[in-house]
Amino acid sequence: MNDTRREDPGSPLRTIIAAVLLAASAQALGATPSADTRAPAYLDLDRSFEDRAADLVSRMTLEEKAGQMQNGAPAIERLGVPAYDWWNEALHGVARAGAATVFPQAIGMAATFDVPLMGQIATVISDEARAKHHEFARQGQHGRYQGLTFWSPNINIFRDPRWGRGQETYGEDPYLTARMGVTFVKGLQGDDPKYRKLDATAKHFAVHSGPEADRHTFDARPSQRDLYETYLPAFEVLVKEGQVDAVMGAYNRVYGESASGSKFLLQDTLRGQWGFKGYVVSDCWAIVDIWKHHKIVATPEEAAALAVKNGTQLDCGDTYTPSLPVAVKKGLITEAEIDHALTQLFTARMRLGMFDPPEKVRWAGIPYSVNQAPAHDALSRKVAQESIVLLKNDGVLPLSRDTRRIAVVGPTADDTMALLGNYYGTPAAPVTILQGIREAVPNAQVVHARGVDLVEGRDDPAATPLIEPQYLRPEKGSSERGLRGEYFRSRDLSGKPALVRVDSQIGFRWDRGSPTDNLMARGEAHGGQSVPSDNFSIRWSGQLLPPVSGSYQLEASANDGFRLYLDGKLVLDQWKDSDRLRADSATVTLQAGRSYDLKLEYYDGERDAGVRLAWRMPGAKPPFEEALQVASESDVVIFVGGLTGDVEGEEMTVSYPGFAGGDRTDMRLPATQRKLLEALHATGKPVVMVLTAGSALAVDWAKQNLPAIVMAWYPGQRGGNAVADVLFGDANPAGRLPVTFYKADEKLPAFDDYSMQGRTYRYFEGEALYPFGHGLSYTTFAYSDLRLDRAKAGPKQPVTATVKVRNSGKRAGDEVVQLYVRALDPKQPRARKELRGFQRVTLQPGEERALTFKLDPSVDLRYYDEGAKSYAVDAGSYEVQVGASSEDIRAKAKLSVTK
Repeated sequence: MNDTRREDPGSPLRTIIAAVLLAASAQALGATPSADTRAPAYLDLDRSFEDRAADLVSRMTLEEKAGQMQNGAPAIERLGVPAYDWWNEALHGVARAGAATVFPQAIGMAATFDVPLMGQIATVISDEARAKHHEFARQGQHGRYQGLTFWSPNINIFRDPRWGRGQETYGEDPYLTARMGVTFVKGLQGDDPKYRKLDATAKHFAVHSGPEADRHTFDARPSQRDLYETYLPAFEVLVKEGQVDAVMGAYNRVYGESASGSKFLLQDTLRGQWGFKGYVVSDCWAIVDIWKHHKIVATPEEAAALAVKNGTQLDCGDTYTPSLPVAVKKGLITEAEIDHALTQLFTARMRLGMFDPPEKVRWAGIPYSVNQAPAHDALSRKVAQESIVLLKNDGVLPLSRDTRRIAVVGPTADDTMALLGNYYGTPAAPVTILQGIREAVPNAQVVHARGVDLVEGRDDPAATPLIEPQYLRPEKGSSERGLRGEYFRSRDLSGKPALVRVDSQIGFRWDRGSPTDNLMARGEAHGGQSVPSDNFSIRWSGQLLPPVSGSYQLEASANDGFRLYLDGKLVLDQWKDSDRLRADSATVTLQAGRSYDLKLEYYDGERDAGVRLAWRMPGAKPPFEEALQVASESDVVIFVGGLTGDVEGEEMTVSYPGFAGGDRTDMRLPATQRKLLEALHATGKPVVMVLTAGSALAVDWAKQNLPAIVMAWYPGQRGGNAVADVLFGDANPAGRLPVTFYKADEKLPAFDDYSMQGRTYRYFEGEALYPFGHGLSYTTFAYSDLRLDRAKAGPKQPVTATVKVRNSGKRAGDEVVQLYVRALDPKQPRARKELRGFQRVTLQPGEERALTFKLDPSVDLRYYDEGAKSYAVDAGSYEVQVGASSEDIRAKAKLSVTK
């Protein structure tokens, strides 16, 4: 690791030097010393951040001001202001900034129903983010994904299971979303009374949850009741209680106004009603949408002026820089309005300590070694364990460790993408589910067969097995296994290698990171060992040792360019840029006992980086037949399937049966997997189903026919270990569904209809396949003695509910105790019931604990009165329900609310 004592380029020290030089220049010209020739006020640590920011803004030209209001803000060298990019992501770990601890996807974190655990997660993420930022600054880097302003969490309501980005949320319930979101924000922003640790961002404000293909054009017009009871509450709580410093607008319109330039949302609601003091950032290139797609105004300068005047200070995009100066000249906006907006942005940067000596900022001392620290890795495993939901178990789980032969079958069993979801970092050593099972039962014979592609029509490079280390050596006569890798700082293999090492297999996915990120994390990357995250190249060379004679299919795949040589002959040539993982193959005849010179060359251009070297051996069965064979020869089959972030996510170009643009058009398991699953069941062997996905799956057939179903979500870097921990009983599952699982034949409302009627457990009148809050355990729990401290209460009188919960089973376990309220005689349309409390508790066998919940009728029993245009609490009867899910209610009590 680089010497941390060096001055940060663009640090406060450099700024002060610049100020001193300005003063010296003025004196050299004979100027009389004045306030302007002393150190500028924005460097005066005794002034408020707001005053310092205003002083700094006052020294800028109009063009400089506009440049500072886009996410990629350029340096202003004469003022000592370094370049800064506001764009950073931290949805479930520091994302797109190289090596980082990757936790389960946000929907999986929500499934833990564990608020204190969420606090630990956010603290780890913010520790790693701070350490990364200061290391980047020491290296003179001020680019995207290297800053302190993070565009997380996503607190939109996952109202429809078809939405591809629902995986980024905390589920379908506003209360659960608010509790998880507030805790996450506090963990990111820290507890220092002066300096923020990071800035968190509540997004996407508001009424935004698909369809992805229409997000730049649609106009969301929910009823006022749905707006105030479903779409806004979590944002309000994060602003008022969480003190979130930033809010991101959405792409779509809301009641005809662009969400990223809405007077109603940004002025009247966010600042007027809720008292928000932070800054607003547009979703990326949403300002363009205002004039180009929504056609609210006709020109970019009108769009820029509208957005700033209505409260969007920061443009993720490139509209403000050229357009705001023009808008001022045209009289569309005043420079004073721009000053006000920009002062808010620089106040945020000041509060993060960017213009103060590092020794003044508590968070600046976090060492880089915290990145992927062992304790962080262990926490990721714990979170994954807690997130796993046992949907069904007829007693087959936990599996016996004495099981001799286990077949692990399915397209996501050995796929790292099944661990990550979207918006992720680069884990040091991700453990796939297959790997986790093998580590859990080292004495068992664990046989793997992929069986089928993830979805029909998808050319999946991961379907071809990697060439295993025993068939590779770095040079003739070597006892090492693998290929010699030479890593270059250039994209054309030129210059001296920055790093030379032996790689046992060629199967890497660095995404937006560098091949040497892990060396940096361990403090081992010195001088020439560091490889950039873009525009690098690698040459692997050595020998290939085929085990049998016959016809082999050699396959290479990569993001960007690759070429493969065998005995000096070019057999694959794809030396060109590619915006996706691209594969190519060649059929060659090889003889056992011979060695073949092998060379693979690869380059990465920009962004995603990854490369694989794989083969199919002679006589290999077709994947489907292979899967059935290994299943029939095993004692138990673990089917691992579902989805990955390659087919569900944000505005994607994929179009497969059941998928469109990142969203889903079919809630069922993809047809390829359904066919395999039914064939596996027909072998007569017990089949345990493990699902990876970021959304609900309609697995009706599996519920009817299989003995056990486990929902693993996208479980993060140690997801494979966590799944194995649950399968073999080292962890007792207690995750709960943060979304409703609907039946396959359920006719849901139109996806683009933002009415909540018929959606989520709060308004759905049918029978769910698995209800919100559902999750089983390897033990049992009994509930008793639910009591309220008062049977009658006024609308502002607090009520305390107490219930006893006992572990009535034979092993320790966690129970997630959930409290719901229901209006018994509503005078207005109301939700069926609403979650208003939950606690995750660990109980030993026979242990009983009394749990207490606090209810505030003015908040917990309120509804939105559209006539009065305000929240109200009706007098009348309410039912307090406590149970293990929204449908598994174990105890009830009646509460009468008076006027």
